[in-house]
Amino acid sequence: MQAGLQDVIEKRTRPRPSGFAARVGKGRSTACTDSESRKKVGYMTEKELKKRKEQILKFMKEPEYVPMRKRDIAALFRVPVEAREELSYILELLLQDGSITMDTKGRYHAEDVLILSGEYRGTSREFGFLSPEDGSPDVYIEAGSTLGALNGDVVQAVIFEDTSQKAGKSRLGRVVKIVKRANEIVVGTFFRKKEYGFVVSEDKRLGSDIFIDGKYSMGAVSGHKVAVKITDFGNGKQNPMGKVIEILGHINDPGSDVVTVLRAFGIPETFPVDVMEETESVPEQITEKECVGRLDLRDEVMITIDGEDAKDLDDAVSLKKTENGYLLGVHIADVTEYVREGSALDTEAKKRGTSVYLINKVVPMLPHRLSNGICSLNAGEDRLALSCIMELNEEGTIVGHRLAESVIHVNRRTSYTEVAALLSADEENKEALEAEYGEIYSMLLMMAKVSGLLRQKRKDRGAIDFDFPESKIILDETDKPVEIKPYERNDATRMIEDFMLAANETVAEDFFWQEIPFVYRVHESPDEEKIKRLGILIQNFGYNLRGSKTAPHPKVLQSLLEKADGSPEEALIARLTLRSMKQAKYMTECEGHFGLATKYYCHFTSPIRRYPDLQIHRIIKENLRGELSERRRAHYSVILPEVAQNSSKTERRAEEAERELLKMKKCEYAEEHIGEVAEGIISGITNYGMYVELPNTVEGMIRLSDMVDDYYWFDEENYRLVGERTYQVFQLGQKIEIRINHVDKLLKTIDFLLVSR
Repeated sequence: MQAGLQDVIEKRTRPRPSGFAARVGKGRSTACTDSESRKKVGYMTEKELKKRKEQILKFMKEPEYVPMRKRDIAALFRVPVEAREELSYILELLLQDGSITMDTKGRYHAEDVLILSGEYRGTSREFGFLSPEDGSPDVYIEAGSTLGALNGDVVQAVIFEDTSQKAGKSRLGRVVKIVKRANEIVVGTFFRKKEYGFVVSEDKRLGSDIFIDGKYSMGAVSGHKVAVKITDFGNGKQNPMGKVIEILGHINDPGSDVVTVLRAFGIPETFPVDVMEETESVPEQITEKECVGRLDLRDEVMITIDGEDAKDLDDAVSLKKTENGYLLGVHIADVTEYVREGSALDTEAKKRGTSVYLINKVVPMLPHRLSNGICSLNAGEDRLALSCIMELNEEGTIVGHRLAESVIHVNRRTSYTEVAALLSADEENKEALEAEYGEIYSMLLMMAKVSGLLRQKRKDRGAIDFDFPESKIILDETDKPVEIKPYERNDATRMIEDFMLAANETVAEDFFWQEIPFVYRVHESPDEEKIKRLGILIQNFGYNLRGSKTAPHPKVLQSLLEKADGSPEEALIARLTLRSMKQAKYMTECEGHFGLATKYYCHFTSPIRRYPDLQIHRIIKENLRGELSERRRAHYSVILPEVAQNSSKTERRAEEAERELLKMKKCEYAEEHIGEVAEGIISGITNYGMYVELPNTVEGMIRLSDMVDDYYWFDEENYRLVGERTYQVFQLGQKIEIRINHVDKLLKTIDFLLVSR
């Protein structure tokens, strides 16, 4: 066994009582109505139980009653020790039905209380937050007040006002009922301890390890990645219990990380039988019959521009010069022609919401026969499309547009790398390129010009362009990371982005003014507190936020990024700015997009990999055909809110899964480089250490406990560490030299040591 795994076992395990004591041990809450809990007061009839509840509630509603703790109530009623379980049970039932509430000091109140329902968001430190379904602000739930709720559960909580500094929130709450469990199956790492074991969940927000009786371990050994079915959720005072139902592989096995991530996030790896059977009926080629009534664009010159390894090509572009400007065509695969509403394919696509991209593995929203076949705009093949043809004037302003069902024929497939090279080619090479690419080359040069015009228009209105590098991980044949480097955008990727953004905005504005039920992409203005915090953070670099710091115009943040452009801290400033903003989501109301500084925005351009795009394609086509009757409009008004909500949820799930695998691979890579020295930039500071990001995007922490040359204190107001004796200061953006010291693959953390200042 590895020493690291043994350390985890020693830290996390302790003797556990068995039998009935293990289930309800001394002091365990009885806030549930299952048969075992009732055994403790099983001699009471329902009538007697109701009478006792009424007696206690009446006592608490007396004008003379002063809120008191359970022990005080027991003393006042002279409840013998052997009957304290009964009193606890009755009080818990009164809490559950909202008749009474309990404050942070354990005192009971009988007064009108607010009960909210919503999703519980757990943390690794046993407390959590309730996100109310009514959209009101989050509610802080202290450790010990969760009733055993796990991350993602739907719960009800009693809310009461408090100004506790510990909570950091004005609203505190206590979970009184678990409405729906979200974690029946949990994926994590198994650790054995003699006759029993426990599982550390991949989702650290679960907050609790899961106890596994030895007879339910399936022979798993320490370090195995396993799937566990929870058999007892506990109640917040005792860990959940479960049984291993599948061993996914060992933590050190190649490929086990991908399987673990997929299972942990509930991302389906295979398609159901009925979906695959339906897929078999999808044709491999289109017929002339299907082209009847469509706008025939097969003679138009058009190309696709994608990554070299892309197989699902859902967008093609064309551009022509006109007398007054340009005619820009964005042609999107007509997926809805093969994925009919209510079909097995449609149901599965809606459930998945999006394709998931895990470094070198794609989990598609649609089966490959569609995504890589008839729906992919492959060069040299006739394909059905939905085209957005925009008329631009010489300044790049969109002055008109047309949406049409079309049939297209892509002339050439190109890649981002290829197009970027063409656009930056020297004058002496242009003649040879014109000979090789023909009119495509001249079209690309014109596209670069139009792209620049569109981008300038967005910049003028205040759109924010986050241009920081993402991680690109190179794997060998065994899926082991051999290189990590920043994945930079180039002129070709920006050009396609400009064209897709233009089409998305055009379609959204069109359907907004037609007042047709639709799914929009919404990005709300940032929270006041986050903007204030950003203002404090950037002061370390000599920057400030111009104008209002509470509700800034996007131009304020755009200006900040422009000032940081080309500086050593550019990527960090961009990330800090991004973290200060809200997450975009799908909605049926058109509430604008803060980051793009536009009133109208939707996702129209990727129906192969995003369900919202596919959904609005149906609406667009019905509208074009004159089939959008009042009955169909009413139908969409009913179904679209759920589509938007589920699409936002599955999008977040995919993003979290992608980030989780990146963290795993970065840890695996760093483990091979322990002891090496590198220069990095301080990317975050907390009261327990500072984060340092290396040029290859790997991030680790230097812990205060490892900075032994001085005692450093956290200056929270200025987000910096200050040495008490030496007055040495460490602040965001500062370059320092580090040594890779330790990697914890279980917690997915990397520890650095400070080498020099």
